[in-house]
Amino acid sequence: MQQSAVPELAHTHTSPIQWVATATAVAGVVAFSSLLQPDPATAAQPGSDAKPVHATAAAPDPSGVDFPIECGPAKVLVQKKASGDLDGDGRPETVAVVRCDAGSGTPPNGVYVLTQARDEPKPRIVATLVDPKDRLSVTDFALSDGVVTATLLGYSSSDVPSCCPDVKDLAKWQWKNGAFVRSTPSGAQSV
Repeated sequence: MQQSAVPELAHTHTSPIQWVATATAVAGVVAFSSLLQPDPATAAQPGSDAKPVHATAAAPDPSGVDFPIECGPAKVLVQKKASGDLDGDGRPETVAVVRCDAGSGTPPNGVYVLTQARDEPKPRIVATLVDPKDRLSVTDFALSDGVVTATLLGYSSSDVPSCCPDVKDLAKWQWKNGAFVRSTPSGAQSV
């Protein structure tokens, strides 16, 4: 048997302390890299004379809004919220899905669009996409590219118990010509 010309090196066998040191070094690099962020996005192209427009407006917070939903002694619960520029004005709006915080049953949802001007102390409701009086529950709620989508669960008649919605509808809302227009997403079918 021929002996190796290179003596056995100690570093070719790893010990647990070497793994810990490597993991610590990698964690340090990841932590440091998270501190380095790119400059904020601007609407101006590099080299142009246009002044950059920075998106500094915060999305409206639905927590202090008086929603038009009758809950009696129960509180209003914001179940879901999403923010984005829905009307193309450069300021974000917030869409909030709310219901009464009833201990049981399936209370209906309301879906509201909120906006807040720079000089306003709190957000205000500018549109109602789903009225709680329609007895609909909202699931699969999303906001993407200025389009709000949701699955609406409802009832075929007033005889259907509130626990068990028997109608499913897919809905999409988009800002067009100064109002939110509801449509059915392509490929959607009601059940």
